[in-house]
Amino acid sequence: MSNALNLLRSLLFYTGYFIATIIISVTCMTVFWFIPLKRRFVIYSLWCRFVLFWLRITCGVRYDIQGEENIPDHPVVVLSTHQSSWETIYLYYAISPVCPILKKELLKIPFWGWAMRLQKPIAIDRSKPREAGRSLLVQGKQRLLDGLSVVIFPEGSRSPAGTVKNLSRGGAKLAVSANAMALPVIHNAGDCWPAHTIMKKPGVIRVRIGAPISSEGKSATEVTEAYSQWLAANMDVISGSPNKP
Repeated sequence: MSNALNLLRSLLFYTGYFIATIIISVTCMTVFWFIPLKRRFVIYSLWCRFVLFWLRITCGVRYDIQGEENIPDHPVVVLSTHQSSWETIYLYYAISPVCPILKKELLKIPFWGWAMRLQKPIAIDRSKPREAGRSLLVQGKQRLLDGLSVVIFPEGSRSPAGTVKNLSRGGAKLAVSANAMALPVIHNAGDCWPAHTIMKKPGVIRVRIGAPISSEGKSATEVTEAYSQWLAANMDVISGSPNKP
C-alpha cells in the first residue's frame, strides 16, 4: 500500500514538474533574448524553487541545509557529491548565478534543452573524455571570469545512496587554473530521490556546505585530496537510513 501511494505521489509530482518545465522554458525562450546573462538566472531559479516546493507538497520530501553561510558572494567551483537530480536543482537555485555543465545531447530535449542552450552551459561530449576535459577548463574559466559559479560532480555519474565513488580531478583542475575557491558539498539526496526510478520517498534531504577550499599555490591533486578528506570527515550526512518526515 505504501509503495502504491508513493507511486501515485511521484506521478503527481512529475505531472506538475513537466508542466512547469514547459511553461518556464517557453518563457525563457521568449524573454532571454532581451535580458543580460546574469539576470536570466533569476527566471531559471523560479523553476528550481517551484520544483523543490512541489516535491515537498506531493512527495513529502523536505530538506535541511547546514553551512549556507559558507556560500561566498563571488564565483566558485562547487564540488558536490552526486546521487540524483535533486542536487542539481537545489544547487542551481542556492548558488545562482551558476553555469550548468551537461551532456551536449541534453540540449536537444524539446523546450527544456532549447531554453538551457540560452543559459550558455558547458556542454560536453562524454564519449570524448580528453575533449570534454579541455572544454571544461577553457569554458569553465571563462564562465568564472564572467561572474558565474560552476557546479561539478567529481564522481562523474550518480552514486548509490550512502556511497561516494572515486573522485576525478576535473573540478580541481578548473579551480587551480582559474585561481578560484572550491566549495565542498555533501548530501543524501539519493535516499529520497533515488537514481534510475520515478519513485520518490518521503523524508529529509540533508545538505552540508563546507568552508571554501583555497586553490592558491596548490595542485589539482592537492585540492581533490582536500575535498576527499572533507568528505571523509562529513560522511555522517549520508550514513544510515533515510530520515523520516
